Amino acid sequence: MAEFKVEQRGEGIQLWTIDGETRRNAISRAMLNELEALVTRVSSGRDVRVVVITGAGDKAFCAGADLKERATMSEAEVRAFLDQLRRTFRAIERSDCVFIAAINGAAFGGGTELALSCDLRVAAPVAELGLTEVRIGIIPGGGGTQRLSRLIGPGRAKDLILTGRRLNAAEAFTFGVVNRLAPEGRLVETALALAEAIRENAPVAVSTAKHAIDEGLSLDLDEALALELRHYEKVLATEDRLEGLRAFAEKRPPRFRGR
Repeated sequence: MAEFKVEQRGEGIQLWTIDGETRRNAISRAMLNELEALVTRVSSGRDVRVVVITGAGDKAFCAGADLKERATMSEAEVRAFLDQLRRTFRAIERSDCVFIAAINGAAFGGGTELALSCDLRVAAPVAELGLTEVRIGIIPGGGGTQRLSRLIGPGRAKDLILTGRRLNAAEAFTFGVVNRLAPEGRLVETALALAEAIRENAPVAVSTAKHAIDEGLSLDLDEALALELRHYEKVLATEDRLEGLRAFAEKRPPRFRGR
């Protein structure tokens, strides 16, 4: 049985729906295997430029790891699962595709970590997020301690992680955990509109800008500025840059080809 429903939503845009509503779209080994395969597939081609990930139903985006399955796993199996989880989330970040999390309900533990690995996050009014692992005797193991602190600062990250506190959609927006709030009933439409706004731009420029931002986070300013210049050199020689200039001069929409 497929763990994801994959739909093409316009040129270069896919919608991936975690199809596990009865288990609150939790991350099972089968789900993780399919997610890794999907990320590998879109990252190795040029047809898909933006991916929107959401959960089936209206209760949960992804409630974290499948704890019923986890209870049957040995320590070695848990370590292997975490290795794959971390590898898959890192692949999302390293992909030339832009990933948008459309958070339709509860996103706890690994569900929040999945959302944090995406480039952008859009939340429905009923969304809740939280790294709640300390409540069951563990810590975030899919990168949550590192990604959240880089996103909102160590003070706020400690406030949330050490208490296991859950944020509603409005609080998550205020904290900067999510980028946009969707009107009630229009989550997917809002996320897809954001995806389309990204897709309209030059493909090489978008992916290069994504990597410049992410790779510069751990550098001091001088090193980061040098990194930005190296990435700028990649777009300087593209046909799309010249097309953008021509389109501006001719007062027409550009026709980018990704080269």
